[in-house]
Amino acid sequence: MQYTRVSFICNPNFEAVKDVLAAMLGRIGFDAFMDTETTMEAYIPTSLFSPTSVDQMLANFPVEATIHYSAEEMEDRNWNEEWEKNYFQPIAIDNRLYIHSSFHPLVGEYRYRILIDPKMSFGTGHHETTRLMLEGLLEMDLTGKSVLDMGCGTAVLAILASMRGASEVTAIDIDEWAYRNALENVRLNEAFNIQVEQGGVEKLEGKRVYDMILANINRNILLRDMPNYKAVLNRGGTLIISGFYREDIPALRAKAEEVGLTYHHTSEKEEWIAVSFCSQ
Repeated sequence: MQYTRVSFICNPNFEAVKDVLAAMLGRIGFDAFMDTETTMEAYIPTSLFSPTSVDQMLANFPVEATIHYSAEEMEDRNWNEEWEKNYFQPIAIDNRLYIHSSFHPLVGEYRYRILIDPKMSFGTGHHETTRLMLEGLLEMDLTGKSVLDMGCGTAVLAILASMRGASEVTAIDIDEWAYRNALENVRLNEAFNIQVEQGGVEKLEGKRVYDMILANINRNILLRDMPNYKAVLNRGGTLIISGFYREDIPALRAKAEEVGLTYHHTSEKEEWIAVSFCSQ
């Protein structure tokens, strides 16, 4: 899949401005973000890129700032090499988890090590939403539980769930690159109880129910697909969602409660949010 890189110059170049910008871009299809010293780079499948949508979003930007942007189509192969060599650095969460790639040296003592070769998919642990989900999983007892990872990206959440004792894990992503990369990362980590599938919520039809569902996607998809998640969540099960901003909580909570889920917990990192719900 070909991606378009859109470089945004924000004035003022504050973290809070870029957080709001990333949250709003996520609502119109952007799915990865990188900070440089002078810009915020956002990535979107070229087929989804609409300058009109970006212009409309900036026209309604809720924070006082001046933002300019430029766009460039990227070839997959060149992006993969750039990402692996220049962007993907090892991630450590205390002494519990170390996420690295095959070109990183092994250092330190960690309870879990996850080997990720990211290719053209996202969710390596660098973004706050992925770290929120990873930290949450590290605190949970997943022994014997069935887990669904929707929008799995690199499958890093699915792999950690497997390492934490999940009996079986299903990882689903609509993007072909993510699907292929998830398969590779599952193999690299010998997480043989993970089934990787390509597609969206239509893949849930006729599936068994799950004890836990992880969905680190974006606000609009979460709102649209909440009924589908509830339909395959076991009684007493947990849905954990992330990929959105603080201001999105009321709409997401209302939708979850509308389909019969009960609010449980909110965690936060750098203005990004993860929320868990229970199925009674």
